[in-house]
Amino acid sequence: MDVLTPEQRRLNMSHIRGKDTKPEMLLRRGLHAAGLRFRLHVRDLPGRPDIVFPRYRAIIQVHGCFWHGHGCPLFKMPATRTEFWAEKIARNCARDRRTMEALRAAGWRLLTVWECSLRGPARRMPEDVLERCAAFVRSNTQQEELAGQ
Repeated sequence: MDVLTPEQRRLNMSHIRGKDTKPEMLLRRGLHAAGLRFRLHVRDLPGRPDIVFPRYRAIIQVHGCFWHGHGCPLFKMPATRTEFWAEKIARNCARDRRTMEALRAAGWRLLTVWECSLRGPARRMPEDVLERCAAFVRSNTQQEELAGQ
């Protein structure tokens, strides 16, 4: 049973950010300090990717473990309205797959950084995550994922 009223729950959910999240901001600051220049949420690309490096034809997507259905300790299916949430997360995952396929078909290289790599019990050192991201951008690797340890 939900301890909040529907109005309180709606207010809480409306405050959840879709962009400029803490993990995304941490990566952006570190990558900029490493000398990498990028564009944000490019509308011309499928799915409006989080961080785009046009010079390197590389994209970094920063995914929240809950919203994108990652199988890690940070993902826990809500106890209320389970069917609704299962369908919503499945739709998000399907949309992610379509977006990644469209970006790859357009010649972009993709790195997915999961929230659990930056927070939670299995997190990595922030310097390690930034180093791996910078190495990916500068490399020729086509696709990679970075999750908690």
